[in-house]
Amino acid sequence: MSTTSANPFRGRVLVIAGSDSGGGAGIQADIKTITALGGYAATAITAVTVQNTLGVTGVHPIPLDVIAAQARAVLDDIGADAIKTGMLGEAAVVETVAAAIDHAKGVPAIVDPVMIAKGGASLLAEAAIGAVKSLMIPRAALLTPNAPEAAALTGLVVETTDDLRRAGEALLALGAKAVLMKGGHVPGDRVVDVLMTTDGETTFEGERIDTRHTHGTGCTLASACATGLAQGLPLHDAVARAWNYVHEAMLRAPGFGAGHGPLDHGWTLRP
Repeated sequence: MSTTSANPFRGRVLVIAGSDSGGGAGIQADIKTITALGGYAATAITAVTVQNTLGVTGVHPIPLDVIAAQARAVLDDIGADAIKTGMLGEAAVVETVAAAIDHAKGVPAIVDPVMIAKGGASLLAEAAIGAVKSLMIPRAALLTPNAPEAAALTGLVVETTDDLRRAGEALLALGAKAVLMKGGHVPGDRVVDVLMTTDGETTFEGERIDTRHTHGTGCTLASACATGLAQGLPLHDAVARAWNYVHEAMLRAPGFGAGHGPLDHGWTLRP
């Protein structure tokens, strides 16, 4: 795998995920985020979705051999300092992506276990949850589940911050090196995310933003974390920068669409 880079600290991130035609989530959000934080984004697209702020109306999977070929083409030439995974869809795709991570030989994987779109559409088959548990979680340098995803992966009830911690311990036991348990779905005036490793935990807490413009927050946060790790930041610093980046992107949301609107991914590039 080539390690050639004009700037070895710039941070090359290979994103393996689905495309969002509305531009607020998925591959589009990932590319915007990585670029805004000074990294270099390359992609292997797993599916083309038909969606906007009102919801997903179509999902068109990419053939498995094409997914694998995209990842291999990037890794064998450009290389990667981190791999970020998003929407995988089916168990066979999970298996293909796990093989791509192994081909990258030690490149850290940031796994966002995408299951449900903001509008409610299912983005991961029920039969694929077991594949994510057995193949993706043990390969994750960082796993970034929200409360419903954590519940699905662990079988635990996840309704409070303490529930997040219990689920996080279970996910660490499944082999994840670190988990960022996202508390956006937990009721309350404040949002608490918990970064957990076998060495302890760090919480990231802030006032809940009263907005409908939350489309792609999970994709954006995971890609921001991946960029920091690709650039050589320690885990805590990468997550802290990512958390603040997403918070500001939500505050500056452009107001597009009639449903769950997108964030302002490019806020770092403007005065």
